[in-house]
Amino acid sequence: MPISESFKSALYPELTRITAHFGTPFHIYDEAGIRRTCRQLKEAFAGIDSFREYYAVKALPNPSILRIMQDEGFGFDCSSVTELLLSRNIGATGEDIMFTSNNTSKREFLLAEKDGGCILNLDDISLLDKVPNLPELISFRYNPGNLRKGNDIIGDPLEAKYGVSQEQILAAYRLAKQRGVKRFGIHSMLASNELNHTYMVQTSQMLLDLVEEIEKELDIRFEFINIGGGLGIPYRPEEAPFNLEAMASAITSQFRRFKEKFGYMPALYMESGRFMTGPHGVLVVKAINRKSTYRTYIGVDGCMTALMRPAMYGAYHHIDVLGKNEASQSEVVDVVGSLCENNDKFAIQRELPPIKDGDLLIIQDTGAHGHAMGFNYNGKLRPKELLLRENGAVDLIRRAETEEDYFRTLHFEEDSITL
Repeated sequence: MPISESFKSALYPELTRITAHFGTPFHIYDEAGIRRTCRQLKEAFAGIDSFREYYAVKALPNPSILRIMQDEGFGFDCSSVTELLLSRNIGATGEDIMFTSNNTSKREFLLAEKDGGCILNLDDISLLDKVPNLPELISFRYNPGNLRKGNDIIGDPLEAKYGVSQEQILAAYRLAKQRGVKRFGIHSMLASNELNHTYMVQTSQMLLDLVEEIEKELDIRFEFINIGGGLGIPYRPEEAPFNLEAMASAITSQFRRFKEKFGYMPALYMESGRFMTGPHGVLVVKAINRKSTYRTYIGVDGCMTALMRPAMYGAYHHIDVLGKNEASQSEVVDVVGSLCENNDKFAIQRELPPIKDGDLLIIQDTGAHGHAMGFNYNGKLRPKELLLRENGAVDLIRRAETEEDYFRTLHFEEDSITL
């Protein structure tokens, strides 16, 4: 969707100056907007006895962004050793981190238990035998199978590689208790970029009902329920925004009823990524070529190595042309990069103002799963990241990759084996 007026009014008047200093392409993020969303989330769930967001590091794995989340009191949802290290390097420890990996190796488990450990959220019952040193707090990721439907992005739960099945979940907690686990949580993640808030309300109730069943059967108490992430953002201008307040109100009522019935309220955790930072980032590129064949192509100096969602999902990202947003004329064009792939397109048959070489294009909603999903096919290099601070300063928070970076892994000590 079009970026917030506050981000736009802070960025657009200075964009020519910013690009003159830093060059293009680059992602730039809005600190004020990120903090505003953080506070809206906390305020929405103020009626829960204990609430915490565990920011999904995979959405925007940059230490400067993680420090903002930490400053707002959030923890971190990690799915790899690298994400664990990113979180720990800014001072997150112990239960500040939720480690939700799948097909996890022994090395990863050993690294997860270092430096104060973390909350282990296990993806499979078999992993209880593979954790070298089982901690006293364990969570399982639950996959309800045909009891629930997924959505277009995350898919049918019956086909998903994630989670412990409906038939296994009770046995998983029973075995964990037998192995000496004393503290318990539960997690589920069934949707991605979901704009219907009732889906998340249903997920919350599903987990509360399951907790009631497991507690009754095994005589254990759950410390937290993690309803996952998946809160959507309206990429298209005509889409309505996610109704956070309605979701929070309904879930808070569920938790209060649970407390009335059982005398306590488990903590509520979430792991939103896209919702927290997605609308607060844009990819700025420069038009460098215009090609007219069977259709008109606007070539820019960025490519899908900087934003692969349009190619991977057919995703829509709104585009502004600096200084031409309100132009009375328009044309239908494809906005494309230089990768040797025909799906290297940021927009297909999009109506935009007339664009000439040198114009700046602002590709919106790239604050999550933009730079993070970058790659190096064709030897293309990922762009820099910038942060527009609340005080108006613009900081470089990740430099662009260089050719030297690309060749660095080809420098190593000789090693071989004779067969």
